This record gives sequence, structure tokens and C-alpha cells, in this order.
Amino acid sequence: MYRLVVYELCFLLAVAGALGFFGILPYKPLFFFFSLVFIFFVSEGVNKLFAFMFEVPSNPESTWITALILTLIITPATGIFDMQFLPLAFWASSWAVASKYILAIRGKSLFNPAALGVVVTSFALGLSASWWVATPILSPFVLLGGLLLVRKIHRFDLFWAFVGTFALGTLYFVLAYGSSFAQTFSQSFLYAPVFFFATVMLTEPATTPPTRILRIFYGMLVGFLFLPNVSIGSFYFTPELALLAGNIFSYIVSPKYKMMLQLKKATRLSSNVYDFTFESNRSISYTPGQFMEWTLAHSQPDSRSFRRYFTLSSSPTERNIKLGVKFYEPASTFKKALLSMKIGATLVAGQLGGDFTMPKNKKKKLAFIAGGIGVTPFRSMIQYLLDKRELRDITLLYSNRAPEDAVYADIFEKARREIGTKTVYAFSDKNIQLPAGAVSAIDANTIMQRVPDYGERIFYISGPQGMVTSFKEMLLGIGVKRSQIKTDYFPGFA
Repeated sequence: MYRLVVYELCFLLAVAGALGFFGILPYKPLFFFFSLVFIFFVSEGVNKLFAFMFEVPSNPESTWITALILTLIITPATGIFDMQFLPLAFWASSWAVASKYILAIRGKSLFNPAALGVVVTSFALGLSASWWVATPILSPFVLLGGLLLVRKIHRFDLFWAFVGTFALGTLYFVLAYGSSFAQTFSQSFLYAPVFFFATVMLTEPATTPPTRILRIFYGMLVGFLFLPNVSIGSFYFTPELALLAGNIFSYIVSPKYKMMLQLKKATRLSSNVYDFTFESNRSISYTPGQFMEWTLAHSQPDSRSFRRYFTLSSSPTERNIKLGVKFYEPASTFKKALLSMKIGATLVAGQLGGDFTMPKNKKKKLAFIAGGIGVTPFRSMIQYLLDKRELRDITLLYSNRAPEDAVYADIFEKARREIGTKTVYAFSDKNIQLPAGAVSAIDANTIMQRVPDYGERIFYISGPQGMVTSFKEMLLGIGVKRSQIKTDYFPGFA
């Protein structure tokens, strides 16, 4: 996700530079480029300094995103010695990056770095960001790139909660004060940074709640504080302050942390699947089926970079953290670095989240559909049920190419014997003889035959995105209600 944000911000800067070249925006390309380079080098320098001082891996992509955001909200320089731009850009960049290290609780940033940098500079120097990206001519590009990003990371719940609250609040003030509807909404959405703010800054994973309901409340809170008429006495919120207030709410309802995980064991489960077992430097409380962000510094990272999201395959009842990973060809540099880790080596994990969890009502009938390594959240859930001796009516439909690719089969067999979980295996290789009870594909007929009460069940689907979409459409086609279908998703490229 982080690389995608970098691409979007670079796209916006390129468009702004072109518009400045043709005189449509009042920023000369030379000084526009100077502003970008100045903010970038200050941010990168401070990041390397603090990474060295705190003896932690440096994350360049996070710094790039912060620098690009600041470039888009701080008015570009009008000259090399512009004394409005230089102190604002220097201090905002410095504080933004430094905050990731010095204003972190349990190793995790509390505030959106760019917003914090601007707020601190505003209070200290009286210089503020203009949010110049919020202009009518740039709005279509901001909205296009932003919506593509929101769609990719599945954060429309957060986007609409914020925009909807802001729009309703704006309508209220129009009616209350008799303002012009057209003029007020034009000023609010075309000359205010609503879309850039909602798609780029509000959706930052590190400072947003991990579950859907909490994200909706978060979006509503920030959307309300974002309204220009909202104040506490004579104190009015700026966009940056509204976001920082939301960050505090996010931390209260979902504390953030980072963990150092030490590799204890790597077990090969099949020809291209490994199970990694890690020891943590602190305890972690999570729900079966949730994911985490994993950071592994390595040389010459590819476009998918240092950070990835993976579902935990371990159960909260187990002492160690487990991670099941499938290695495709060509493997990403992250996965190559993961596979080459020595016993005792460490990586960083954080950003626990996800709603792909079992319902609290234990009487609900469930059906799990897994494709390949998409079985990891179900391994976590079923191991948890085994350890807790908890009985639930569950049927697992597990698809692979061949029997040797079906990992964690020992756990599912144990669950069949001890807690009554049913497993239906599907193998697509036409050159093999199907084992007893297995099918060649999980299709509508298989579900209707093997799960005859499918209309009463909640279906959980996990696997490659194309497979998830296909199964969801198939279930809808046989009459399963949309509300009874849950799909696994996390905001990254695993």
C-alpha cells in the first residue's frame, strides 16, 4: 500500500508541476522543484539521524510519503531564500519525521507525522500550511487518485463516514445561517482539502482503528471537527488538529504497538509453503483471523518494499507467533529475505487489525472456504477452538492443486476427531486420483451437496483476490445473503 501512496502523490506533484509550467497554477516549476528537493532532503536527513540514534531500521517509504504530503500542503517557495517557506518547510519536515521516533508509545507512532509537523511549527513559529493542493483545477486528479487508493485498500467505510459527516455538517450550517447552498458547498469541497485529506491522510494505516465499526466512528469524529464552524469556545480546529484529535481517539480505542520478533523455527510444509515461528519480546492479545504488518529491512527492495501484511496462522492460545507463507516465482525481495533469515534473527511486527473473525454467538453455523495459503486464518481459528475445547458447527472447504499442497491437514484432522469440525478437500490436478471424500472443485453443486444447510451459515472466504471474488459471486448466485458472506482482506500486498 505504501508504494501505491508514493505513486499517487508523485502523480499529483507531476500534474501540479505541469500546470505551473503552463501558468495555470501560480508556482514556477523551478522553485516548485526546489521546494520538493528541500523538504525531501530535510526529511531524509532527520530520518537517518534518528534511526541511527535509536538503533532501529530506517523506513524510507514512510519518510517519502511524509515529504510528498508536506510538499503538497506547504506553499511552494517563490525563491531560494523565501523566508516564509524555508523555516516552515524545515521545521515541519523535521518535527514530522522526528515524531515517529520521539512521540511513539510502545514503539508505534501516535500521530500522523505530516499533521503533527505542521501543528508544532504553527504554534512555535506562527507559520501554517496553506493546503494549496485544494484547488478546483487539481480536484479531479486528487479525487481520481484518491478513490483508486481507497478502493485498493478497502477503506470506503472510513472515507464515507468522514465525507458524509462533513457534508451533513455543512448542510446544517447552510440551513442555520441562510448561506448560499451552491457557494458554500463549492467552497467546502473545491477550495478545502476534503478529498486529499480523506483519501491520503485520514486513511493512513498506522494511526487508524483496526476494525470497521471503530473506523466509522473515527471518520465521523474527524469529519465533525474538520467543519470550519466547529469550535471549543474561541478555539477552532484546523485540518491538522482535527486529524490529531482523531489519532488520539484511535489510540484510546485501539492501542498501537511494535514488537520485535525473533525467529525460532522455519518449517517447510509443502514444496512452496513455509511456517515461520517467532518469539515475541512482549505479550500480544489478538483474535483468531486477524493480520499484522511485518517489517523486514533488506537491501535493494523491489516495488513491494520492506513492509507486508500477513494473517497470523497462530492461535492466541499458543505461546509463539506463527506465520504461514507461500513462495511464488519470482518471489518478492521481502519473501526472499524472510526465507533467508537465520535462527535468532529479528524483524518488526505491528498494526494488528482485521474483522475476519468468528462471531461471538457460538451457535452460529459457519462455513470456511480457503484457497491455498488462504487457509492461515482458519488454521488460527480452528487451533483456538481445539485449545479452548469450544464446539462450533463448522465446515471447511479447502482447495489446492494436489494433496501434498494441503497444509495444516493434521490440525484439521484433529479438529474433526475432537470437536467435530468437517473438512472437504478439493484438488484441481486432473492427473491424480482423488482421495476418499475429496472433490475436484468447490463449485455450487459441491456446496449444495456437502453443506446442505448453506442458507443458514455465515461463509468466510480467504485466498487470492480473484478466487475470493469468484466464490462470493457464486454464493450470491445460489441464494446466500450478502450479509452472510465475509471476505478476508488486509491493506497491503501479500
